[in-house]
Amino acid sequence: MKLYTHPLSGNAHRAQLFVSLLGLQHELVEVDLMAGAHKQPAFLALNPFGQVPVLDDDGVVVPDSGAILVYLAKKHRRNDWLPDAPAEAAAVQRWLSVAAGEIAYGPAAARLVTVFGASFNTDEVIARAHVILGRIESHLADREWLVGTRPTIADVAIYSYVARAPEGNVDLSAYPRVNALLRRIEALPGFVPFRQSRAGLSAAV
Repeated sequence: MKLYTHPLSGNAHRAQLFVSLLGLQHELVEVDLMAGAHKQPAFLALNPFGQVPVLDDDGVVVPDSGAILVYLAKKHRRNDWLPDAPAEAAAVQRWLSVAAGEIAYGPAAARLVTVFGASFNTDEVIARAHVILGRIESHLADREWLVGTRPTIADVAIYSYVARAPEGNVDLSAYPRVNALLRRIEALPGFVPFRQSRAGLSAAV
């Protein structure tokens, strides 16, 4: 199993984290995004969208971090991570959509400004980040995990960009329940950290 990745990509870390949490043997293949390797024919043959991560599971090629989480949970029959019950499965899917939507356009976008020099409106993306963080904080008022009573791929999906939100000048100090969720994920057996950049609020740490 090969996982094409980049150490500063939260999407790639999301996939790497789940592979590690499952204890699966894998090879990390770093794609040099700065040199444009993701736009070269060899990589585009794996993912025409030119994005990491991509999983190559003995010839079964799965691009997109959310799709990789679902694929691995299904292949390895891990209904603890992706429940079979319709209501819980739908709840997990909702959070995968949040990861690809509100988190991507909030904390992830804010981090893209400081780490990669993206040209988003800084105030706008930081404001979006605080909206979704506030919603997660409220959701966690009576629960420890996003769905059900144990970790699922929903928690994996939101972890990387929320954990590194301070790199995009998004202050997490007002969200104690969110921070507690991050610490619970980090305490899971097999957890692998997401490389920290000295950017934004993290520059002073």
